[in-house]
Amino acid sequence: MLALRLSPPLALARPLRIVERNTLVYRHSFMVIFSGFFEPLFYLFSMGFGVGALIGNVPLGNGTSVPYAVFVAPALLASSAMNGAIYETSNNFFYKLKYAKLYDAVISTPMSLSDVARGEIMWALMRGSLYAIGFIIVIAVLGIAGIGLLTSPLGLAAFPAATVVGFGFAGAGMAATTFVRQWRDFDYMQLAIMPMFLFSGTFYPIDAYPPALQVFVQCTPLYRGVHLIRALMTGTPDATLLIDLAYLIVLGSIGLAITSRRLGKLLQS
Repeated sequence: MLALRLSPPLALARPLRIVERNTLVYRHSFMVIFSGFFEPLFYLFSMGFGVGALIGNVPLGNGTSVPYAVFVAPALLASSAMNGAIYETSNNFFYKLKYAKLYDAVISTPMSLSDVARGEIMWALMRGSLYAIGFIIVIAVLGIAGIGLLTSPLGLAAFPAATVVGFGFAGAGMAATTFVRQWRDFDYMQLAIMPMFLFSGTFYPIDAYPPALQVFVQCTPLYRGVHLIRALMTGTPDATLLIDLAYLIVLGSIGLAITSRRLGKLLQS
């Protein structure tokens, strides 16, 4: 009975040690954390408002249309969450694993490989959440200035939705990093991320694609995140949002499981 009472706190406390360690490392260079936040923001101002002034309204596929900036903003919010999670679980995680040998020391303590994986996922989620919060603050400021990018009360759920997007990409990114052998291998990861960013319905509806390509795009994780957040911010939810949520949660969970197994092989080799 005592073990049952102690298990839940320990299951959370041990991964939080990883979060605490990362917070202490970044406390003097916290602006580095926000480096990936600005790229989607620049796209919002250049594409959403610049190109948007030439485009006008964009159809959502359900008989309604919205200004181009309103169409683009949810996709860039999803991209912000993706960036935060991927940046932390790719280069930073690889450095700590291969060069700093941080986890070799960590597993000599009562912490398990699962604790390490969960702690790094939590830290990546914090970074992705910071990006999402910053983006939402920008949207709110624009709303006060009379530029409304949030057209539905359901948009209040955009932040937890962005957290789910971050979880999916954090798990997938960390699992992929365990297969990376050298720094240049990250070019392959960028080869997957950049096309997703450009072609996942971020800047235009995927109706522009041939039917077969539309199906392929709908199977990508960023599209599921974009679709989820866009439906909430524009007030156009439907049953497929459950598919979005399930997809991203399962993706993150599978990535977490793969990371735990791979860390065991890597640290024991």
